Amino acid sequence: MDATVGLLPADSAALVKAPPRRRFWRGGPRGSDTSWALAFLVPYAAVFFLFVLYPVAYGLWLGHDPASYRQLFSDPIYLKTVVNTLIFLAIGVNLHLFGALLVSGFFMRRNWRVRSLLLVYILPWAVPAIPTFIAIHWMLNGEWGMLNNLLYAVFGINGPSWLNDRWLALGSAIAAYIWKWMPFWTVIFLAGRMAIPLELYESAAMDGATGYRRFIHVTFPLLANLYLICTLLSTIWTLGDFNTIYFVTGGGPSLSTNVLATLGIRDAFEIDNPQLGMAAVMSALPLLIPLVVVLMRKLSQSRVQL
Repeated sequence: MDATVGLLPADSAALVKAPPRRRFWRGGPRGSDTSWALAFLVPYAAVFFLFVLYPVAYGLWLGHDPASYRQLFSDPIYLKTVVNTLIFLAIGVNLHLFGALLVSGFFMRRNWRVRSLLLVYILPWAVPAIPTFIAIHWMLNGEWGMLNNLLYAVFGINGPSWLNDRWLALGSAIAAYIWKWMPFWTVIFLAGRMAIPLELYESAAMDGATGYRRFIHVTFPLLANLYLICTLLSTIWTLGDFNTIYFVTGGGPSLSTNVLATLGIRDAFEIDNPQLGMAAVMSALPLLIPLVVVLMRKLSQSRVQL
């Protein structure tokens, strides 16, 4: 007869070994997993609310008055600002992305000198933006700037007043923007090129696709999806770019090179009208919202083509 049959319930319960009590000082957490999850989540949620949700909601509240938009649209500077913004986007974004795509092919060469040159090439992107644009501003000074002094020393000609003409100043700001951000996108496209299997290039070479034909028929079609996403991202970032115009041209001459980002800051702080400044920034939403929607749709696709 089994010896455990005569055991009482109390005796059988005593045979079950109680789980060890977890001690806080031994590394075991106190409380449930939900409490610990909340303890880690609440600080991040508070930071997100204070520095993201609240500023966005406050900005929307500042820009809800229709009178601010009537005042903004009646400002003669606003039309020039919209034109400058569109020119800055069209030229700056397209030139530095297409240039980055082409230059990334140069850095695909298996040569240690080329790889070493890549380290020098990305320095403009690695250097902080504000000191860089301030230095460019002084280089473009018409009287004692380094660029005009170099033109006079080498070619014996007097350089133009780069920052005293609207189109020269705007072109200089666009050139500074391209110089600053082109290395970053070059690295992105370089990574995309490295993801292309070499067998595709070998097959294309057997079919006679070499040189620029290989780029047109193999490289660019495979990078088209990446190129589109980079274009959307760059357009969104450029639309909100403040540093380039502010520190290179200062919005001058006579406020003729402002973009929407710098005009909003000027209206909000220099003339002490936050509602007008927010209206200037929010006037870019009809362009910004479709870009964000298209970008999110592209990123949400299950198949990503590289």
